[in-house]
Amino acid sequence: MLAPLISWATPAHVPEGYLLKPSLWYCRRRLDWWPQIVVGDMGYVHQETKQWLRTQWQIAVLTRLKADMQLASPYRHDQPMRCPQGQPLAWLNYDAEQGQQWYGVLEPQSLCSTCWQQSLCSREFAYEVAKHETFLGMIPLNTKAGWKLVHSARSWIEAGQSFEKNQLGLEAIFLNSLALTWTISLLADSVALLRCLAQLQAAPKPDLLKQLRPVQGVFDL
Repeated sequence: MLAPLISWATPAHVPEGYLLKPSLWYCRRRLDWWPQIVVGDMGYVHQETKQWLRTQWQIAVLTRLKADMQLASPYRHDQPMRCPQGQPLAWLNYDAEQGQQWYGVLEPQSLCSTCWQQSLCSREFAYEVAKHETFLGMIPLNTKAGWKLVHSARSWIEAGQSFEKNQLGLEAIFLNSLALTWTISLLADSVALLRCLAQLQAAPKPDLLKQLRPVQGVFDL
């Protein structure tokens, strides 16, 4: 429905990543509800914030890897994890108590049958989430679930931003007053909420035969 739950009006120098934790806290306090999965834009959310939300509130925060983060990362979002001998691994589960992601061999025709270490290998491997919070997290980026969330949920956010910027004309407005900006934000949210209410109302079905039906006259005696 693209309904705004929380809106913030801040000075331009405040990074938007700083607003994630207070937004979730507001949902917990006022709505007694909070999302279990949050999809953000790129890597602007600090890894410390992602780790705190993962360990304290059990919230998965997924963001894409920025170009510089991708170059420095030992993992690839478009490649599966591999064991030291090159066998592709599948994601098994997330161990919240130990803060680890577990990968294992699930392929029926794997390289393990010809591996010289097969007698000493359990075919399961653990990765510390804290070593790369953005890539691993609660849902790793190189899994089907992570790929689907990052590449499909973002389109919903873009639609909401497009409505506010283009249809309401907010991108053509320059505001140098925080108080006036807050007022405009409330008005924009009101328009978005009214649009959601209108979409929830069932559209009346037109009676195409109304003009063809006979009308009984009334004699007021």
